[in-house]
Amino acid sequence: MCGHCCSTPLLDQVPASLIPGLDSKVTMETGGLPLELWRMILAYLHLPDLGRCSLVCRAWYELVLSLDSTRWRQLCLGCTECRHPNWPNQPDVEPESWREAFKQHYLASKTWTKNALDLESSVCFSLFRRRRERRTLSVGPGREFDSLGSALAVASLYDRIVLFPGVYEEQGEVILKVPVEIVGHGKLGEVALLASIDQHCSTTRLCNLVFMPAWFSPFMFKTTSGHVQFDNCNFENGHIQVHGPGTCQVKFCTFKNTHVFLHNVPLCVLENCEFVGSENNSVTVEGHPSADKNWAYKYLLGLIKSSPSVLPTEDSDFLMSLDLESRDQAWSPRTCDIVIEGSQSPTSPVSSSPKPGSKASSQEAEVGSDGERLAQTPDSSDGGLSPSGEDEDEEQLTYRLSYQVQGPRPVLGGSFLGPPLPGASIQLPSCLVLNSLQQELQKDKEAMALASSVQGCLIRKCLFRDGKGGVFVCSYGRAKMEGNIFRNLTYAVRCIHNSKIVMLRNDIHRCKASGIFLRLEGGGLIAGNNIYHNAEAGVDIRKKSNPLVLCNQIHHGLRSGIVVLGNGKGIIRNNQIFSNKEAGIYILYHGNPVVSGNHIFKGRAAGIAVNENGKGLITENVIRENQWGGVDIRRGGVPVLRSNLICFGYSDGVVVGDEGKGLIEGNTIYANKGCGVWMMSSSLPHVTSNHVSYNGLYGVAVFSQKEGSRELPGGHGAQENFSEDGDAILWEPELEKDDDPLRQPVTIALVESNSINHNGASGLYIQSSEALHVITNVIHANGDRGITVAQSSQLTRVANNSISCNRQSGVKVEIQCKVELRGNGIYDNRGHGIITKGDSTVVIENDIIGNRGSGLQLLPRSDTKVIKNRIHSFRAYGIAVRGRTKALVQENIFFQGKTNKTIFQQISNNRECIMQNNKFLVFKKKSDTWRLMNPPARPHLENSLRGPSAAHSGQKVTAMATRITARVEGGYHSNRSIFCTIL
Repeated sequence: MCGHCCSTPLLDQVPASLIPGLDSKVTMETGGLPLELWRMILAYLHLPDLGRCSLVCRAWYELVLSLDSTRWRQLCLGCTECRHPNWPNQPDVEPESWREAFKQHYLASKTWTKNALDLESSVCFSLFRRRRERRTLSVGPGREFDSLGSALAVASLYDRIVLFPGVYEEQGEVILKVPVEIVGHGKLGEVALLASIDQHCSTTRLCNLVFMPAWFSPFMFKTTSGHVQFDNCNFENGHIQVHGPGTCQVKFCTFKNTHVFLHNVPLCVLENCEFVGSENNSVTVEGHPSADKNWAYKYLLGLIKSSPSVLPTEDSDFLMSLDLESRDQAWSPRTCDIVIEGSQSPTSPVSSSPKPGSKASSQEAEVGSDGERLAQTPDSSDGGLSPSGEDEDEEQLTYRLSYQVQGPRPVLGGSFLGPPLPGASIQLPSCLVLNSLQQELQKDKEAMALASSVQGCLIRKCLFRDGKGGVFVCSYGRAKMEGNIFRNLTYAVRCIHNSKIVMLRNDIHRCKASGIFLRLEGGGLIAGNNIYHNAEAGVDIRKKSNPLVLCNQIHHGLRSGIVVLGNGKGIIRNNQIFSNKEAGIYILYHGNPVVSGNHIFKGRAAGIAVNENGKGLITENVIRENQWGGVDIRRGGVPVLRSNLICFGYSDGVVVGDEGKGLIEGNTIYANKGCGVWMMSSSLPHVTSNHVSYNGLYGVAVFSQKEGSRELPGGHGAQENFSEDGDAILWEPELEKDDDPLRQPVTIALVESNSINHNGASGLYIQSSEALHVITNVIHANGDRGITVAQSSQLTRVANNSISCNRQSGVKVEIQCKVELRGNGIYDNRGHGIITKGDSTVVIENDIIGNRGSGLQLLPRSDTKVIKNRIHSFRAYGIAVRGRTKALVQENIFFQGKTNKTIFQQISNNRECIMQNNKFLVFKKKSDTWRLMNPPARPHLENSLRGPSAAHSGQKVTAMATRITARVEGGYHSNRSIFCTIL
């Protein structure tokens, strides 16, 4: 602390014995002593002497400053009116400057008199004003006064009352009529005051006291208009009440089972305090801040602005590391990489492909059930000319068709087009890397204004522990919390009834209920907090509350990370939500938040669950490595899921359960061990413009399981106690009019304009009793068939899709299915182009070219119409008929296949097969090349591709980095997703 605060700056006051050799040229070399010895000598000086020495010259001034870790530390810790500067949260951490900390303590002891007027000796002699010296009144055994009341009876303005060690019990209410300072002498705890104090004056300071309630009242202190300052006090088993326009400043105090009630306060400051064992709320902030302000308001506001803030800078974006033992060691903040764990990729084949030259590799194909060809060779080319020379002699082939295959469209800068490699690090695109809190505040002016605002109550660097509640803000109250620790409470913060909170850099853990709870239109800013190990949700938003939840770490919760329900809203942005036992974000009962730019990973359930008529706009999140579905939608959930990266999940990427709806658009669904998208019965989603690749099972699976759908996991939090006031059904009546243009009613499930490629099983698997439209998708290089229709009692319409290079057939239609195939391009698949057993299959205006099996294979008891198609197979028949079938083959164009096979097989012997007006083309020269023109090669996508991926619709993608080399065997034929099976 500077000597100007302590003494008169005169050199003649410096003791000559302390400064040997002092003359007109004062230097450190005069005494001939080294600096280390000078520091040792000066370390014995008292505060006034240090102040005088600092005024000798600059060398002496700098020498005094260099005593920060020695003498200044001793002075700071030796002061009975203050505690360690970082108490109670980090008492082992050294402050940046002990001298500065001591200076702040010293100045704080003076600031309660900021409005003190110069006292006049007489009204008549106003020209000769002089300040009256403050008196010190001593209270205690053998002292001037024996009780606090007797000292107050004779106290004048701004007198200092010193209570010596002992217990002082006041039998009646103590009323403070004049400003005084009441200080306990000795160590904290030696002076106990049992009293009920009512302040009726403008200002009061109480320091170094232990307060207990009097026998007749639980209130230890209350004021309605003045300013009160508590320094280094203990409060036990009572209440403190401040009403606006009254203000208070509390520093370095302990509250044991004590309730601080602030009503309509314009501004109050609680710093470096400890709240322990509360039976109710530790701090209650009620009512809108009063417009009527006392003298201390401007002083407190200036003090807050001048003091160090916990607002982040670019260099201070760090994790609060108070519980490192349970932190996920595999996670690092603001990471740009995703590490694929384990020895095998989620989509790696169960058996390796044969080596070149082996017997298996020389075989053209292996015939499976129903005559379907199971390829054993690597994938063919993704585009260009049809593959014709990989494992056969040119002499065995006939003529070529030139056509272009619509390959997968790149997304996210092409970062996720290749197969995942075990142990590899995947670089995230820059658009998906988390910003620091400072960056987010700089680009969001509204958030910056909230973070900088101070109104109502400021609670800073306090510790709340081992009690029921932390801070309760209600009835239009305003509170700001910075750098606090909330632990082992029932809840940390509750904000209700149009109140607003600002929470910055707090640590909230091990609460028995939710960490932060907002309801009844509560709001504000929740930013940069570390929220973990709570028994319920980390943040609970309900009943029209609308906070901004920004840049928090919410992890290791025993339930969900964030819950939004009961018409709750909010903006949830740029958070890291990980390792929670239930869904990272759970939206239900008409909750409708905006969820954007978050990293949600390593949860033990779903990444995001939308259930029970929940809504939400979910965009640009990274959802990875969750145990259940990356996103789970069911029971009337109708979110907009757009432009998210959903990857490396241990189950399915997106699950649309019973009665799930919503728009699933422009997402990258990559390398999940289950399916890319799993749709159950009675769900009506719109799945469009997604990139679904390298998933372990189906790319998109549609199942009908009505009889058991209600028993499937319903959003991963079915047991969550969402309603504190009763059953969950209470939320249902709170309906809002839905005018969202993004959620137009959908009557038929729609799979449109997706790129579905390199998945372990079929690209699209359908087993449903409900209508479905599959339009303008690219279904490419999947490990089984392109499209499998196993059940379709209602019409499944498959139109304008590119189905190419799949490991088995392009399309397979099982018995008793109703399917319309129109305008598709079915190219270069390893089995047949189309296999059908269906009793109502319409194949019209398709290009079925270059498949290794037959173009079409009609199986027994099928009923098929084949109209206006262009059909060719290099190695097999154009149409092959097995057994008794019913077919109409009309106005098709057939190209010649191998010379030793005819275009048709067994059609001439089948009376129920009708052939009309078909055209047969046979080339005379092997060098001839036929191009698909008039119309050009199908599908004719034109402007049908929509959404974020539409810009890439015309691009041709050449050979992929690696190929799936073996068929994925096993569990995908059980007609259940991993998500359902693990339960």
